[in-house]
Amino acid sequence: MAPITYLALGDSYTVGEQVAYSECFPVQTAALLRQQGDPVEAPQIIATTGWTTGELAAGIEAAHITQTYDIVTLLIGVNNQYRGYALSAYETEFTALLQQAIAFAGNRPSHIVVLSIPDWGVTPFAADRDREKIAREIDAFNAANKAIAQRMQVPYLDITGFTREAVHDKELVAGDGLHPSGKDYGRWAAALAPLLQHALH
Repeated sequence: MAPITYLALGDSYTVGEQVAYSECFPVQTAALLRQQGDPVEAPQIIATTGWTTGELAAGIEAAHITQTYDIVTLLIGVNNQYRGYALSAYETEFTALLQQAIAFAGNRPSHIVVLSIPDWGVTPFAADRDREKIAREIDAFNAANKAIAQRMQVPYLDITGFTREAVHDKELVAGDGLHPSGKDYGRWAAALAPLLQHALH
């Protein structure tokens, strides 16, 4: 079988801030797919902690991607929300990013998965913040990215619920008190792998 290529686009949640490389969700997902017999290569990750949609777009441009990929994931937007950027600007920029992702997947929308934005408001880092406001804003950003994904017929995975369980389970949070742990990323990977597997077969 030909090796399967995987492009992961995002921010700290894709790069796996604060966890080992082997624990970030794209790498855990690729490992699960390999266990199922799909020869997935190490993911190409274009993601940096702190990136907004605009910064991801610039990062993609700087990467000079010329190939297409068998599977692509996109998770972006928390830093737009964190910095108080307008939802309307996010919708425009996310739409353009998803159009690019579709092109990277050889114009096969079914070979992409959009992941929802985690709720960082439940973490120890946000102890002195308005957690309900954060949750409302995250929900609004996720409603937008889900609607855009559905319009483009791209599969969508809601992992926000997983991240909100950190209220009761501190093992779901990394050592910085903000980012998810490898344990939580493992749950994302377990939910993501079947969606990508479906695209491949």
